[in-house]
Amino acid sequence: MRLVIKRLVFFASLFLVWELAVRLFQVPAVLLPAPTDVFRALGEMVADGTLFRDLGASFMRLLVGLAIALLIGLLLGILLAKSKTADETLGSLILALQSIPSIVWLPLAIMWFGLNEKSVIFIIVLGAAIVMTINVRTGIQNVSPIYVKAAQTMGASGPDLFFRVMLPASVPYFVTGTRLAWAFGWRALMAGELLSTGPGLGYTLKYASDFGRMDMVLGIMIVIGIIGVTVDLLLFQRFEQQVRAKWGLEPSS
Repeated sequence: MRLVIKRLVFFASLFLVWELAVRLFQVPAVLLPAPTDVFRALGEMVADGTLFRDLGASFMRLLVGLAIALLIGLLLGILLAKSKTADETLGSLILALQSIPSIVWLPLAIMWFGLNEKSVIFIIVLGAAIVMTINVRTGIQNVSPIYVKAAQTMGASGPDLFFRVMLPASVPYFVTGTRLAWAFGWRALMAGELLSTGPGLGYTLKYASDFGRMDMVLGIMIVIGIIGVTVDLLLFQRFEQQVRAKWGLEPSS
């Protein structure tokens, strides 16, 4: 509770300083609108339904892209962990792709799929699948040899050893990978929607920027940030802590 109060006081103070600075120095709204103007613009978007329509469209794309990315990441991660040849060849390519920002793929995505939903989903998949692949691979490779040897002494081997020992032991890494995939996918979604045909938060942000509505731009940026932090703290972080506590990797609360 104290943490919540600290954060509320911090952000309230931040908005107050922002408001006073804009009013005191008479900063033009086209450069930096005051918080009151930003929240007024958000109120307009809520009143005409634009915000909810954009949220629905963005989350639909994210869910589709994230589901595909998690499946690809799981399969590729298992392949890299179980095959030394694949890890030494395909694994190096995946590490190289990790260093390329998702937005760099936008021109190719548009050429391959056109200016449509497929391009945005492709960007999300690229942003999320790679980090999931690396975490799955790391989790399986880091399974304690004690678990493997103990299972082997009891007759486990082959697929039985993998599915009953190695895969369950890697679950904390899978959860961390899912959390990171969400974060990377969310950022990739916003980048992809900047060049989409809408609706979506990224599309509306670009539309507002083109027409000089900096109050709306900042309002959408605040919404994007709030959603990212809220989902991470209330969903993924809590679930990750519970899994890690259950697997004995940290004290249970």
